[in-house]
Amino acid sequence: MRGKKRVFTLMLIDLLLVSLAILYAYLLRFDFKIPEQYISQIPYIIVSFGLIVIVSNYCFGIYKRMWRYASIGELISLFKVAGISTGAFFILYTGYKFLVDPVVIPRSIFLISFGLLILLVGGSRLAWRMWRDSYIKIQPHHRRALIVGAGNAGTFVARELKHNPGGSFYPIAFVDDDDTKHHLEVMGLPVLGSRKDIPNIVKNYDIDDIIIAIPSAKRKEVRKIFDIGKETSAKVKILPKVADLIEGKVSIQKIRDVKVEDLLGRDPVQVDLEGIMGYVTAKRVLVTGAGGSIGSELCRQVSQFNPELLILLGHGENSIYQIEMELRRTYPHLDILPIIADVQDKDRIDEVYKTLQPEVVFHAAAHKHVPLMERNPVEAVKNNIIGTKNVAECASKYGTERFVLISTDKAVNPTSVMGATKRVAELIVESLNETSFTKFTAVRFGNVLGSRGSVIPLFKRQIEQGGPVSVTHPEMVRYFMTIPEAVQLVIQAGALTKGGEVFILDMGEPVKILDLAQDLIRLSGFTPDEDIKIKFSGIRPGEKLYEEILTKEEGATSTKHDRIFIGKTANWTSKEMEKEIQQLQSVLHKSPVDIKKALRQIVPTFKEHVS
Repeated sequence: MRGKKRVFTLMLIDLLLVSLAILYAYLLRFDFKIPEQYISQIPYIIVSFGLIVIVSNYCFGIYKRMWRYASIGELISLFKVAGISTGAFFILYTGYKFLVDPVVIPRSIFLISFGLLILLVGGSRLAWRMWRDSYIKIQPHHRRALIVGAGNAGTFVARELKHNPGGSFYPIAFVDDDDTKHHLEVMGLPVLGSRKDIPNIVKNYDIDDIIIAIPSAKRKEVRKIFDIGKETSAKVKILPKVADLIEGKVSIQKIRDVKVEDLLGRDPVQVDLEGIMGYVTAKRVLVTGAGGSIGSELCRQVSQFNPELLILLGHGENSIYQIEMELRRTYPHLDILPIIADVQDKDRIDEVYKTLQPEVVFHAAAHKHVPLMERNPVEAVKNNIIGTKNVAECASKYGTERFVLISTDKAVNPTSVMGATKRVAELIVESLNETSFTKFTAVRFGNVLGSRGSVIPLFKRQIEQGGPVSVTHPEMVRYFMTIPEAVQLVIQAGALTKGGEVFILDMGEPVKILDLAQDLIRLSGFTPDEDIKIKFSGIRPGEKLYEEILTKEEGATSTKHDRIFIGKTANWTSKEMEKEIQQLQSVLHKSPVDIKKALRQIVPTFKEHVS
């Protein structure tokens, strides 16, 4: 109803503008002294020309356009419709004599009325837009925004923010590294300089927020802009992906704070899941540790590709219940089977394999907390080594097609019990691959942002509590990746494997933990060491300053994926591995020193950290 009222109003306005166009055309043609014989004809001409214009506008969709966004495209459309209407008007009055007294129209009237029609109708639409733009001004509740990037995305942001009086932000100016745009205006806003001018602009223009409107920017570029912005009093925000805006997944109101993920020193690994996930479609897939951060994300991504059966195996009933309920809501037609089981219980694991015959296994169940495993080495061995051995041997016994072990960069030259046990787990699957039908592989990556063992949730909790934020050592660095990235790497490895490999991700430059803590404090709206203190607690048992992703012996060879590499295998036989693990099991009842000594027999590079 509202739309019909709008169209009817526009039609009346256009009829009035046509009347003015015709009247002024005659006045201009006859120097404002219209001869008597033409005056009586003007009402007929106005009515007929007006109807032609209204019908033409309606047929060409002029009344459906949003004139608040009027631009060159709309003016071109008006130009075309005015030409068609004037042409039809000319043909009507020169080709047909349907009136009792034929109407004689000077030919110049057609040309003049054409120009006036464009001027009046087009001018009315643009005048509405100009009035609206000038009417919506910065309000007291608005935060003053500086937009980084005066391209298409920046223009989009500025337009939407200016036309949204109820929003949180109002654009004040642009910065852009293209110096040809400097000292020009975009959407009525000045381009004040490049990113290096941001600190002065923030100060001189009282900027509250810096909005990064460069959707194509690499993470390194976002990092550089953030580093500049963090030296100012303004908060740095970022525009959602343009594709998401266009598809309606998010609105301009969802301009969000910069996240830690945006500041990693490399761009996300891109994996074509559509092209590689055929090996899980219509297959029985088992995920161990399915309730954990990695395991649950594996379940989400595998579910998209319609496995015949998805088996969620885990030890914690609450976490398994939560991921089960989530998947049932999202994929109501998917066959899901939750199983509560401990990977250390070989008989139970054997029963699961024998009954369900999984064809693809992702083994994510593990103890991962470094200091805790230093204090509880028996549990680290039982879960990470014996548990892996149980799950892997059953996979081989029951003919599983592919087995993917989730490992860690802490398995390389380990200084912790956790790292050493994960290295042994890698050796187990490598040794089994030599004699098994199953394709065994391991995937090794660094710290995962947002996982339960990640430092990020700890830092956030400490910031929420007002600090201090605990950093173990000012020089400690780590490799980081997001949970979806880690899981995509695992899935990609399952597709690439020929059996026996350790897949490694090129993770770019490591991140200093101190920088990460400072960035999180700033992203939370505080100043490090002023609002929130940082304290150094010392390196914890089992930790080392620098993580590695390859041993010296492994080297690395490339794969079809330019960011994934393969480390050389260690060439352990299954018999040798069995003998060493039996020796390890024989000392589990002894002291931690004896357990670590037995671990060192299998992993000679295992050297305890001495703080």
